[in-house]
Amino acid sequence: MKLDDFDFDLPEGLIATRPASRAAARVCSWPRGAIRDLHVRDLTSVFRPGDLLVLNDTRVIPARLTGTRRRMTAQGEVEAKIEVTLLEAAADGSWRALAKPLRKLKQDETIRFSDTLSARVTAISDAGLTLAFDAGGEGFEAELARVGAMPLPPYIAALRAPDERDREDYQTVWAKNSGAVAAPTASLHFDEALLAELRDMGVRFVYVTLHVGAGTFLPVKVEDVETHRMHAEWGEVTPEAAAAINDAKAEGARVIPVGTTALRLIDQRRARTEPLPPSRVRRISSSIPATVSARQMR
Repeated sequence: MKLDDFDFDLPEGLIATRPASRAAARVCSWPRGAIRDLHVRDLTSVFRPGDLLVLNDTRVIPARLTGTRRRMTAQGEVEAKIEVTLLEAAADGSWRALAKPLRKLKQDETIRFSDTLSARVTAISDAGLTLAFDAGGEGFEAELARVGAMPLPPYIAALRAPDERDREDYQTVWAKNSGAVAAPTASLHFDEALLAELRDMGVRFVYVTLHVGAGTFLPVKVEDVETHRMHAEWGEVTPEAAAAINDAKAEGARVIPVGTTALRLIDQRRARTEPLPPSRVRRISSSIPATVSARQMR
């Protein structure tokens, strides 16, 4: 399977930079017959009482940071603007990150993001860098919320800058566990009214967590996509979630993951065995990034 197989023309004018109302998004339904053009709000005609929807409750953090790096040279002090996207926190409180332009950074240099937040580069490679921030715990979370921006997909970020509205628009209504640097996009289209309507008709919900990584934004650089190396993500299926899924399957009820993030988490955790085991994993390979088909757009 070649990268060119995914090329298509997408005029810039057809890229929405703001969402419509959540449940107004369009859906294509193909239930072993004629294709039906629906809206997300019409899912009440697709789901049935007893269905179990598996929802990803990850919460997107404002992982995009803009700062400056200062360096003394023979010509005096020079300054470079650096854009950082946080990827994953390590046990020691440091963060794996991407930086642009990476070539303007060296190990042990400091990036200042505000008067009260800076980070030292503790490791650097072609794949990214590791940052040690001068704040930790709740202090770091507060500073990140204050100076960070939501990490919009590149095809939107190329058209406008992130703003405060994105903190709500780019978050599911059930988001709970912070850690994602990209949203589980299928889930964005559910609103509280639709959830209430589904609940009233007897549809059940269970939550799992998969922190979507920034690798979902990275372009595929190989011609044969089957040789592309996927990035990894952190996920968790709690004992309670595993029990709910196993019970639903034992009842003969439909178990329906909402979006590919919930699907690949429970599919990989099942490992072709029954029943689904509870688990906490640090390495779940992602799906092919959305940018696989973007070459003609650039």
